[in-house]
Amino acid sequence: MIEDLIQYQNNLLSQLSISWIRYLYPKLESEEKLLGIKGLRGVGKTTLLLQFLNQSELPANQKLYVTADHPFFYSNGLFDLTNQFYTYGGKLLVIDEVHKYSNWSRELKLIYDGFPDLRVLFTSSSALDLYRGESDLSRRLISFPLEGLSFREYLSLMTERNFNTYTFQEILENHQEIAAFLTRDFHPLSYFQAYLKFGYFPSIKHLSPESMKTRIFQTINTVLETDLAFSKEYTPSNIAKIKKLLGVIAVTVPFEPNISKIAEKLGIGRNTVYAFLAHLEDAKILKLMNRPNRGISYLQKPDKIYFENTNFAFSLQENPNKGTIRETFFINQLENAGLHVDLSEKGDFVVADTWTFEIGGKSKDGRQIKNVNDSFLVIDDIEIGFGNRIPLWLFGFLY
Repeated sequence: MIEDLIQYQNNLLSQLSISWIRYLYPKLESEEKLLGIKGLRGVGKTTLLLQFLNQSELPANQKLYVTADHPFFYSNGLFDLTNQFYTYGGKLLVIDEVHKYSNWSRELKLIYDGFPDLRVLFTSSSALDLYRGESDLSRRLISFPLEGLSFREYLSLMTERNFNTYTFQEILENHQEIAAFLTRDFHPLSYFQAYLKFGYFPSIKHLSPESMKTRIFQTINTVLETDLAFSKEYTPSNIAKIKKLLGVIAVTVPFEPNISKIAEKLGIGRNTVYAFLAHLEDAKILKLMNRPNRGISYLQKPDKIYFENTNFAFSLQENPNKGTIRETFFINQLENAGLHVDLSEKGDFVVADTWTFEIGGKSKDGRQIKNVNDSFLVIDDIEIGFGNRIPLWLFGFLY
């Protein structure tokens, strides 16, 4: 009965906090009729939907939250539910974890076409390609990724203070003034190491660091055993081999892969290794990095492999290399803010084919990027920079 769904929704809303919202919330206020949100487990997709539903000015009977893994859907269809909801005046339907529903693509298309003034928001796993399915949604669907917490969001969550975002250009041009302003009565470095280990997921607000490490490891397992198993139809044998692959990568990240040796070690073909790596990147477990001007191919060996975020690196290795963690943070925060990062022939990274960056600690000098135009040193363990030396933590304020 639909009443069961309403009761479940109300139970969730009664526990909801609206004092802190993720960076993506304003984009939900657009008038897009069909809007999808993709993201890793645990980044706050459900909370975001519930906050939006709660803040909507629509009357209670015109908005409804459902999760696709609710027992209601064991014997009822999504389209039939929507038809009933619409008949009684429904205007806003939010569907959590749509990938748990077997005919999600076909029925979303029917809902889009059949109920002209109904708005639908839904979430899915990062591992799911929303534009592939039994029906063509590409002309109907707008999709946004919800990434893990930026360092700025983590600070806001933990300190209950508001911090502004800064554009990439603002940081390059005015980093000294920005850092001086932010550190007037506040020391970000005291939070930075904790963020790198445990701060990418909002549950850090309520869990101890020890519990967070377990939670993060469980997130990886669930992505492999549930999301990838579902979206890529992986067998338990495939999942076991992917876990071995992650174990190999974890030991030497940033990993410069020898595909033939990996294939031999795992007892699989080279093309299967390429497919596993691509799927792990789609699922936001790994980040595959290349040098500029290389064609992007599904069966292409990446130049280096990083974990998608620093928390994953710490969960799979007790003491990951500090330089690797710095680089992972830099890549993650820039890519999450919509900037394209490549490996660089001089320095560590080139951003948007224009700016070159070398990442390091306080003693890092500029020899690697000497005479390189538009080049910068990104320095860990400093609060305020000078000239082309920019504090690493400041790139956590991009989103």
